[in-house]
Amino acid sequence: MKVSEFNYDLPEELIAQVPIKDRASSRLMVLHKDDETIEHKVFKDIIEYLKPGDCLVRNNTKVIPARLNGIKEETGIQVEFLLLKRIEGKTQNANGKNEEIWEVMVRPGRRLKEGTKVIFGNGLLEAEIIETIEGGNRKVKFEYEGIFNEILDQIGLMPLPPYIHEKLKDKDRYQTVYAKYEGSAAAPTAGLHFTDELLDQIKQKGIEIANVTLHVGIGTFRPVKVENIEDHHMHTEHFYIKQEDVDKINKTKQNGGRIIAVGTTSCRVLESISDEKGMVKATESDTGIFIYPGYKFKCIDGLITNFHLPESTLIMLVSAFANREFIMKAYEEAVKEKYRFFSFGDAMFII
Repeated sequence: MKVSEFNYDLPEELIAQVPIKDRASSRLMVLHKDDETIEHKVFKDIIEYLKPGDCLVRNNTKVIPARLNGIKEETGIQVEFLLLKRIEGKTQNANGKNEEIWEVMVRPGRRLKEGTKVIFGNGLLEAEIIETIEGGNRKVKFEYEGIFNEILDQIGLMPLPPYIHEKLKDKDRYQTVYAKYEGSAAAPTAGLHFTDELLDQIKQKGIEIANVTLHVGIGTFRPVKVENIEDHHMHTEHFYIKQEDVDKINKTKQNGGRIIAVGTTSCRVLESISDEKGMVKATESDTGIFIYPGYKFKCIDGLITNFHLPESTLIMLVSAFANREFIMKAYEEAVKEKYRFFSFGDAMFII
């Protein structure tokens, strides 16, 4: 398939720049796969489409303030780091300081060669470039005193996607209300629409809620640069799922309930670990699964997701779940109806 088959025209003013005040009041497009009909609702109405015995599977990763502004030690030139993935956890060096090794996206790349040292937060965090790795990213050794995530909270910025130009006033609005385990460079945005109140109502209706943890990488925003999508090399992301959540999912399957994935990240985890009958097992691993039309889903029966960038791997995944022509028609209708797009935008529920 050609990348161009997943393109659509999007007026720039429909790209949501700020989150709406009430998370659950965003709009919801409900897509019925069987008869290819579309309904226009508000997100909190999603409870009408969930049935007792269903299981909602959400990604409880937490976004870290992964964007760091620093200066090159030798020249004082300003540089920017975006933390992507922790490669080695905390150790202590001969000077009694803590060290960690990360994969980092850097700017300007040409100025940051191996051995270059960078200072952040007036010395709260120091970094040394170890090597250049795949895609032009860097392997970086950080040195610090205290707790790494506390330092990030103090000096880091939320890594908003490049299409968001407005400053985020409240950091928590780029987190789900159930975010728990730190490690993502981007939010699992389908979950941003849920409130604690709505989740309580869902539980009270007899719907199970299970968690996976997938730390979202910045590869989420990378465009597909090859003409044939089969030639695209997918980025990998680290995930794990605990036994208690596996039990909830498998029990739902055995009882004939539906597995509803909250977002493409939850979907990718479930499809990565599922057997042919849709059963899953407790796993910690990396997934580079690339789902595009022709893929046969094994585990999920429904998908809650936002509206995705043209020609992205995410719109390809959604098109695999509900046939490309229907999805492109839905996107055309979303533009016509002036839905809000991307991370802070509105949602769709495909069943």
